[in-house]
Amino acid sequence: MILELENVSKRIGIFDLEKISFGLPAGFVMGLVGPNGAGKTSLLNIILGLYKAQTGTVKINGMSYEENEREIKELLGAVLVDELFEGEFSLLENGNFYGKYYKNYEERLLLQYIERFHLDAKKKYKAISKGEKLKFSFAFALSHQPRLLILDEPTANFDPSFRKEFFEVIKEFIADGTRSVILATHLTDDLDKVADYLLYLEDGKALVATDIETFRQSYRMITGEAYKIRLLQDDVIHMEQRELSTRALVRHHGYRRYEPALTVTTPTIEEFMYYQTKRKKNKRK
Repeated sequence: MILELENVSKRIGIFDLEKISFGLPAGFVMGLVGPNGAGKTSLLNIILGLYKAQTGTVKINGMSYEENEREIKELLGAVLVDELFEGEFSLLENGNFYGKYYKNYEERLLLQYIERFHLDAKKKYKAISKGEKLKFSFAFALSHQPRLLILDEPTANFDPSFRKEFFEVIKEFIADGTRSVILATHLTDDLDKVADYLLYLEDGKALVATDIETFRQSYRMITGEAYKIRLLQDDVIHMEQRELSTRALVRHHGYRRYEPALTVTTPTIEEFMYYQTKRKKNKRK
């Protein structure tokens, strides 16, 4: 496993991350999703070593921060919402300044990605747009050749044409089977195409932490008459009655056979999140 968390908990102010456990093998992409305030960024900060877990263990490539912090930092690349580069430096100057902290940093690689992402290496960091800053952060993360790439909501500020390029680079990054990606995003359509694993957080808890195929086998979207859906009883996670039909997210079991009058489909990640969030709001009423 490139990344393993076991029973990781952390209190941050009045918010608690509670007993988070999952593993990510090398060569795969994990989608990290959940409503705002679910704990996604806090969890990424623990993985990056910016926060220390109060209980549980975090292992990256079999190593712990307590014993191998320096070695772990060499293995990690990140694209975060925070602007961490020097405004008065050019992009190339920023790359070379921060690149000296990484053994595997290559200026050649940085310039290659800067050109590919249509950036100007000589331009000052403070003079580029928010989307360009994220592109540069992505280019820099790739230039020091990490084993685990951690991306916190980068695609929200990318134009549609670059989003396509972004996912091409992600596929290239993991292609040799030795490197992995954690991608936190609200743009779940993209995850449906690239994610191999899914981690869904809600109120600091991991409600789903599994490979994408197991996820798809575990839930169904059901459309039909409300009384027929209600017969599924405790497996109904949330049901919405509409003017002409009723839709529900339900837990699926391999042995289950549904009534022919019901329309049954596999939920997208977006549908799953929507109905889970609605369930949560209804419980609070």
